[in-house]
Amino acid sequence: MENQLLLSVLLGIAVLLVLILKFRIHAFIALLIGSIVVGLVAGLDAQQIIGTVQNGMGGTLGFVATVVGLGAIFGGILEASGGAKTIADFMISKFGLNRAPLAMVISGFLIAIPVFFDVAFIILVPMIYALQRKTGKSLLLYAIPLLAGLAITHAFIPPTPGPIAVADIIGVDLGWVILMGFLAGIPTALIAGLVFGKYISKKIFVAAPDEIKDDSEHLLPHITETLAIIGLPIVLILTNTIFSASSLGKANPQIQNFIALIGHPFSALIIANMLAWYFFGIRKGFSKAQLMKISTKSLTPAGTIILLTGAGGVFKQVLTDTGAGELLATSLSNAGIPILGFAFISAAIVRIVQGSSTVAMITAAGLVAPLLSGSEFNSIELACIVIAIASGASIFSQVNDSGFWLVGQYLGISEKQTFRSWTVMTTILAFVGLITVSVVYWIV
Repeated sequence: MENQLLLSVLLGIAVLLVLILKFRIHAFIALLIGSIVVGLVAGLDAQQIIGTVQNGMGGTLGFVATVVGLGAIFGGILEASGGAKTIADFMISKFGLNRAPLAMVISGFLIAIPVFFDVAFIILVPMIYALQRKTGKSLLLYAIPLLAGLAITHAFIPPTPGPIAVADIIGVDLGWVILMGFLAGIPTALIAGLVFGKYISKKIFVAAPDEIKDDSEHLLPHITETLAIIGLPIVLILTNTIFSASSLGKANPQIQNFIALIGHPFSALIIANMLAWYFFGIRKGFSKAQLMKISTKSLTPAGTIILLTGAGGVFKQVLTDTGAGELLATSLSNAGIPILGFAFISAAIVRIVQGSSTVAMITAAGLVAPLLSGSEFNSIELACIVIAIASGASIFSQVNDSGFWLVGQYLGISEKQTFRSWTVMTTILAFVGLITVSVVYWIV
């Protein structure tokens, strides 16, 4: 029986990768087919398999679909208003040209909280072009810190979709993931962004292309309201997490109930959306029809992420229902492989083989989640596992990752130069992130 369960997992993963890589089947369908293969080989009957698919999909999307949808609309309005550029302009004005790389890494770190990685990068590309023209230094001196900040937040810190999905599949409060994401993200950004950016810019000189005209200046919101509205949902979620974990909540049930309401990711993001709709939209001259169009357009990429996450929940559920997850946990324990190591390696393998960090995170979360059932992991340890998965899923971006081509195209560098800069940076990011959370995990 044990061999049969192990075979079911291996076949399921093999089918998943073959469908995505060879036949170019969308990862949503491939994950569902892989889950069904696991169920069939493990011995589930038709009704059990269908029930597992329904339970896994429904149980996952009840939370994730709401948060990702709200986050996507919020980011769409921020993008259209020019809020991202406001942050970057402010950082450069405060830090100056000499510290512009630090300004870029902080800008990327903040902007990727509400805005998708590729969108945020495209918005800020003119900023690093301008810096290169002013200083005459390699474009990589500014691009790598910006990319590191964007990539770290995109992978580590909710309400970006990846960590939301993994946190939900694993079963940990988003507040703890936010805390751990910031804790791991800061040293990772400094090393992968600033230190490596300074190094690689001396090895590869890249000049900015011809200047791009920017007509969005009149739309830029003020920095204070931009940072306040972006930070509000994070503060509310963290307040709820800290308050519920302390004695204050038990002593004041009415206050706890109020904070639990406004500090839940649903409410926090709804509040942020309403503020963004007014301050970034109506007050900046957008019509209600324009805001509706922006909101609708922003949900297009969110739909794909939501469905992928649901399929990842199905994969997790089938491992749980078949008992394959419990078998993997026992095998890992017997082999002496720590849970953080398995989380990182499983995400890294899927990432390198098929390219998508989102698919890698969701697939790894599906593999790891059944290993946690029945074990006494506290919230901090679970949050560390989420970041370990996110780190592994960020590693070695290469030709099968759309981000590889996006970076190369906008920076105007060859594939070899993209490998030497962007790919190496993502690999440094992955290992520094793993090392940081490993230290926290073993201390706790």
